Amino acid sequence: MTREPGHLLPSEDPVMLIDPSGRAVASDGREMPPTDALLRAFEGLVSARRLNDQAYALVRQGRLAVYPSSHGQEACQVVAAQVLEDGDWLFPTYRDTAAIVARGVDPVEVLTLLQGDWHSGYDPTIHHVAPQATPLATQLPHAVGVAHAARLRGESTVVMALCGDGGTSEGDFHEALNFAAVFRAPVVFFVQNNEYAISVPLARQTAAPSIAHKGIGYGIPGERVDGNDAAALLQVLGAAVARARAGEGPQLVEAHTYRMQAHTNADDATRYRSQAEVQEWEAKDPLTRLEVYLRSVDALDDATLAGFTEAAEELAQRTRVALNQDVAPNPEDLFRHVFAEPTPQLRAQLDIVLDELDREEVGR
Repeated sequence: MTREPGHLLPSEDPVMLIDPSGRAVASDGREMPPTDALLRAFEGLVSARRLNDQAYALVRQGRLAVYPSSHGQEACQVVAAQVLEDGDWLFPTYRDTAAIVARGVDPVEVLTLLQGDWHSGYDPTIHHVAPQATPLATQLPHAVGVAHAARLRGESTVVMALCGDGGTSEGDFHEALNFAAVFRAPVVFFVQNNEYAISVPLARQTAAPSIAHKGIGYGIPGERVDGNDAAALLQVLGAAVARARAGEGPQLVEAHTYRMQAHTNADDATRYRSQAEVQEWEAKDPLTRLEVYLRSVDALDDATLAGFTEAAEELAQRTRVALNQDVAPNPEDLFRHVFAEPTPQLRAQLDIVLDELDREEVGR
């Protein structure tokens, strides 16, 4: 294993293959991904944007307790899922609903957690998607553990571990990267740098030239990519996954993107950023950029776009109908999954709760 630092350095500028105007640009000999992969990514972006808007509406209707918007970051999330194989694992954050849905999980199950339910809503072992992590970066050491275990078993599994720029200030980030580097775990650390950790700007998170440069200290190659360019993301993340699968160890990838909406519905973004800044990023919208490019190479027409839009609307409608149903909670669920086998104390507590419920029923 080489310890020469040169191969660890990220590119001076974020990798870009399609500029904000939708025009293809050269990038150090990196090839444009196949058109069918770009079209699949665009379909995912259309679906993710519509689902994001639907989730925001459900918050206003009181059907979701909270929703962290992914508007503007859809390309990062859709592509992160797209470059994985069925046996790979995705470790998301609380903002990565679009990535989980792109991985094949029903959005109704994904949004269960954000309703305020007690569980993640989906079975992680079926989908190879870890539960969404609300605490910052706590999922990263778990991701490394899964990757390391797969390597010990001789499996070809790769783990995609998602994180935000704020999460890179947590100790879990350091521990995960250090462990992954030492044991050459097949994990891709994918940081969506959307410029703000709630209201804290990137300049208050790090003095490093970029987040990708942090990999140097761990012996992990870093790379920077335009997070609103789906083509560049497919190229960079796809290459990182391939290297990890080939036994070349972990990689740190930083995507430069932007959270167009507030941190959550409880946040007032106007208190810490200007409307002019938001408008500047509107011109870099990942959906518009990819649509213009695909039309320019005759890979997308109005009929195809209409089909994608209709499918996205059907998904949003099904999600809306399902989440508008009142669910009667079962008090026994509080005790059912604490341990594989309930302890005597849990059984006693359950008996107390059931007795109190019986008394209330009799008293009505």
